[in-house]
Formats: sequence, structure tokens, C-alpha cells
Amino acid sequence: MPLTANDLILFAHVIEAGSFSQAAERTGLPKSTLSRRITQLENQLGERLLTRSTRKLAITDFGERILEHARRLLDETEAAKSLALHRQVIPQGTLRASLPPEFNELSVVPLICEFRRSYPQVRLELDLSSRRVDLIAERFDVAVRIADRLPDDGTLIARQIAVLRNALYASPAYVSAHGMPREPADLAKHTGLMVIPSSGEAQPWRLSRGAEQWQGAPDCILPSNSMGLLQALAIEGMGIVGLSERFARAHTESGALLPVLPEWSLPTMTVWCVMPGRRLLPERTRAFIELFKKVLEERP
Repeated sequence: MPLTANDLILFAHVIEAGSFSQAAERTGLPKSTLSRRITQLENQLGERLLTRSTRKLAITDFGERILEHARRLLDETEAAKSLALHRQVIPQGTLRASLPPEFNELSVVPLICEFRRSYPQVRLELDLSSRRVDLIAERFDVAVRIADRLPDDGTLIARQIAVLRNALYASPAYVSAHGMPREPADLAKHTGLMVIPSSGEAQPWRLSRGAEQWQGAPDCILPSNSMGLLQALAIEGMGIVGLSERFARAHTESGALLPVLPEWSLPTMTVWCVMPGRRLLPERTRAFIELFKKVLEERP
């Protein structure tokens, strides 16, 4: 039987998805059909591509070599599809986006709601985690990243979306009970609600006021990797927290939070949208980026 390119593409989908069930959801084909097509491909090639068990799939050495060719075919079909979508006036198709978890906790709901209302023909798939996804290998259309600078990568393109200014905040109840710091050195006597980065250790606060610099941390630290949790604890009077002014605005306007050392500021954070650089930008991706920028500019 002749070797079919579609079967090689389906093989790439199965490997990328990690299971026949997930691949069936992505391709819209029944799981039994996928399994039969991969078995047929193995028979045509005369060697196993996968070893199957009830718990997981494992790719063989021969399968790894065939996968290189299968991925090239998949990339070419995706490029052709991107060209067609690029020419479409109405965004449609599936958009896979990765966002840091703090956007899940603080501002992603308005984005999802407005995107769904504006572009009902786009299926939005969101991955919200602190891990840095591989856009090309995992087939993401766009990833939101927060960093001062991004590493050089010829396979990706990045667009700056916003620069977030950051400052310290505490609730009126906390200030009433523990007093308001007057100088950065006073922070040593307070409780700091601090983010744990991927390194696993809470980083000191770095404050600046014009040319003046100060670095340090409270003696009492309550760390977490959840920005939303730290914000909620600050509102409940549990300590002082560093927040983006944009995320804190609604709570300062309602009186739930007060600025601490308002003349001093934490380092800014730059928000980027990163896309695979070797593909044309589909209208659905362009629409997501523009709406994401609008939501960050307009909403606290």
C-alpha cells in the first residue's frame, strides 16, 4: 500500500497530544480511527512506531526518526492553514494561548468574556501555569510572558503589550494594628506577603525613589506562588503586599487597600505576547493580542 502523508500527520498529532484520546479531541476523529490509522502506518513502514500500554504511549527509536518527517508535514499543513486564516476577515478556528497564573487570578475573566462575545467562531484554549511553554513543540499560538527582557530566539517574535508599575499596599485594618511605615527601613518590623519565584526563595523588595535605592525584606515573611492569594490576604489585614498599580486600583478606590510608602516604587514589569515567528499571524491571534492589550489598558 502507498504511504499516506495524512497518516504521518496523524502520528505527529498523537505524539504532540500525548494520547489517542487527546489527539482525537484535537483532530475530531474517533479514537478507534486514529488507532487503526497508526497501526496501518506501522504495517506500511514494517516497524513499530509506538509501544502501547493501558497507562501511556511510548515512542520507539524508529518512531523518533519518523516523527521528524511527520512534524515537517504537520508544520507545512499548519503554514498553509495559517495563510488561509490570515486572509480571512472574520477570526475563526482554534486559538491556543498560555498565560501566567496571576492573570487567571486577577484579570483574565474580562478577557475571556469579551473575546467570546466579540469572536464566537474562535475556540479559545487557555493554559494558565507558571511553566514556560514551548510554543512550537506544543503548538501554542501565543504566550503571555512577564519579563524585563526576553532572550533572543530566532524562531519566536515578541510584542510589548504593557509596562506595569508596582508598589506596596496594605489594608486599613493592618495599618491600624501595626502602623504605617514611614521609611523603607521600617518594613523590617512588618509582615511581608511575598511571591515565591521558580527558584523557590522569596526575593527581597527593591524600592526606588528617584535616584535613591533600597533593598530588603520584612523579618516576618508569608510567601506564596499565588499572587491572587497574597492580594486577598492583604485585603484581610495579614500583611503588606507588592502589587501592580493596575491590579490594585479597584481595591484602593474602594478603600480595601492603602498605598504603603507611596513615594517609593517596586521595579516595573513588562508584559509581552510571544508568537511563533515562522508562521503568518492568523487574524484570531491578532484579535486576541489587540483585545488583551485593550483589557490591560482599560481595566484595573
